[in-house]
Amino acid sequence: MLIGPVFAREVTIAPRRDWTYILRSVYAGLLLLLVSTAWLVVSGTQLITDPGDFARFGTMLFQFLAPVQLILAVFFALTLAAAAAGQEKEKGTLTLLLMTRMTNSELVLGKLFASLLNILMMLAVSIPVFMVIAVLGGVSYYQIVRVLLVTLFSMLACGSLGSCVALWRDKTFQAIAVSILLLVLWIAAGETMSFGKYADVLAPATLSPWSAVLTASRPAIDTSAGLLGPIQNFLLVCGGIVIFLNAAAIARVRVWCSGLKMENGEGRTKNKSKIPNEPETNTKKSSPFRTRKVWNNPVIWREMMTAAYGKRIWIIHFGFLSFFVMCFLPLHSVVTESLTVTAAQLAAPLVPLLLLSLILVNVQAITSQTSEKDGGTFDLLLASDITPKEYVFGKLGGVFYNTKWIILLPMILCGYLYRHQAIDATQLFFLITGLLVMYAFAAMTGVYIGMQYENTRAATATSLGIMFFLFVGIAACIWIMIAFSGSFETQLVPFAAFMVGGGLGLYVTLGARNPSAAVATASFSLPIAVFYIITSMLLGKYLLVFVAVCGAFGFTTAAMLIPSVAEFDTATGRTTD
Repeated sequence: MLIGPVFAREVTIAPRRDWTYILRSVYAGLLLLLVSTAWLVVSGTQLITDPGDFARFGTMLFQFLAPVQLILAVFFALTLAAAAAGQEKEKGTLTLLLMTRMTNSELVLGKLFASLLNILMMLAVSIPVFMVIAVLGGVSYYQIVRVLLVTLFSMLACGSLGSCVALWRDKTFQAIAVSILLLVLWIAAGETMSFGKYADVLAPATLSPWSAVLTASRPAIDTSAGLLGPIQNFLLVCGGIVIFLNAAAIARVRVWCSGLKMENGEGRTKNKSKIPNEPETNTKKSSPFRTRKVWNNPVIWREMMTAAYGKRIWIIHFGFLSFFVMCFLPLHSVVTESLTVTAAQLAAPLVPLLLLSLILVNVQAITSQTSEKDGGTFDLLLASDITPKEYVFGKLGGVFYNTKWIILLPMILCGYLYRHQAIDATQLFFLITGLLVMYAFAAMTGVYIGMQYENTRAATATSLGIMFFLFVGIAACIWIMIAFSGSFETQLVPFAAFMVGGGLGLYVTLGARNPSAAVATASFSLPIAVFYIITSMLLGKYLLVFVAVCGAFGFTTAAMLIPSVAEFDTATGRTTD
C-alpha cells in the first residue's frame, strides 16, 4: 500500500481481532445510549407536539455530541499514537524497523495511521448516528460534514503530535505527558488569543479545536462562503500542523532513534569509558566504574535515583508550570478584584488544572508498569527475591516522586485561595484531603491496569478511558440534565440506567481478569458516587462531597491495592488459581 508495510500489516490483522468489532459496537452503542437518555429526559419532562420541538431537541443534542466526540477522538488519537511509537522504542523493535528497506516516510506515516485506524473507524461509525439526528430536524447535512471534518483534522493533528514527540523522546511517559501538555497549551492559547487583543485578527475557530467544533455545529451565518466557510482557516492550520510535524519526524527519525549519545555536536563523548582489562598508567589504582549504593527496596530506588523515565523530565514539569500560570492568572484576578467570589469563578480555571494533574499522574503510573514489560525486565523482577509489597509500593512511591510538582502545585494554589479568603479553612481541608485521595486513586488505577495488560496501547487506553468516563462522561450526563431541565425524579430513571451501564463497563475493565466482590462493589458504586459528588458540588454541599470522595475513591483504591499485594501472581496474570 502507499503508506507502507506497517500500515498494511495493521489493516490485515485488525479484522482478525475481536476487540476491533467490540470497540466499534461499544462506541456506536454509547452514542445511541446518550441519544436515548436525552430523549427519555425530554419526553419525560416536556411536551413534544410539533416539528419545532423535534428540531430544537435535535439541535441541542447535536451541539452536545459534537464536542464530546471531539474530546474523545483528539485525546485518544494523541495518546495511542504516542504509546504506539513509544512501545516500539521501549521494546527495541524500532531499531529493527530502521534496519529494513522501509523509507522514513513509510515508517513514520505507517505507524501513525496504524495507531489511528481504530479511531478513524469509530469516527466513521458515528456518521449514521448523526444522520439519525438530522432526521429530527434543526441540523443540516452541511453542519454534520463540517463537524466531521473538524474532528478528522484535529485527530490527525493530535496523532501527528503524539507520534512526532514519541519518536523524539526516548521514554513512553515523556512522550505521552509532553504530548498531552502541548495539546492543552495549544487549546488554552487558542482560546486566549481568540478573546484577547488578537480577537479582531483571529476568528474564534481559527486555532482552537474546541471553538472550531462549536462553530461547525452551528448553522452558518454567511452562506456565500460555501461549505467550509466557518472552519476553512482552522482546517488550513491543522493541515499545516500535520505536514510540519510529519515532515520533521520523517527528516529526523533516524537521528532521534539512532541510539547514539551525541555530545558536543560531533558524536564524541566527553569521558571515554575505561576498558577493565587495560593496564594502569598511574601508580594509584582506581575503580573503572562508579558505583552507587542501592536501598533495601531496589524498585523505589530505581524509580527515584535513576533516569528511568528519561533525562529531561524537566520538560514535563515546565509544561505543567506553564499551564499552571495560565490558570493562576485568572484566579488571581478573581480573588483580588472581585468583592464576592463564587464557586463557579473558582472552578473555571481550577477544574482543568486538577483534571490535567490527575491524568498526568495516571499516565506516570501506567508507564511505570508497561515500561517494565516492554523492556523485558518485569520477568526478571518476578524471578528475584523482591516481595509483592516492595514492588507495588515501590512503584507507587516512584509515581508520587516523579510527579511531585504536578501534585504540589495545585495544592499550593488551594493554599493561595485560602490566604486570600476565597475559601475557608474547612474547604481547604476538604480540597487537600480529597485531592490526596484522588491522586492515590489515579496512581493505583494506572499500576493495577498496567499489571494486567501486556500491550502498552491497550493499558493506556483502558486506564485513561476509566478516568475520562468518571469525570468527562459523568459531567456530560449532568450537562444533559441541566440543558433539558425538568423534574429530577423523571430524569433519575434514565440516568440510573446509564450509571448501571457505566458500572458494568468498569467491572469489565477492572475485574474481568481478576474478579472479586470488592472490585464489583467499587465498579458499580463509583459512577453513582461521582454523579452524586458533582450534583452535590453544584448545590454547594461540600461536606457531602468530601465524604463521598473519600469513601468512594478510597474504597476503590483499596479494592485494587489489596489484591495487587496479597494476590500478586493472580494480579499479574502468572496464575489463574
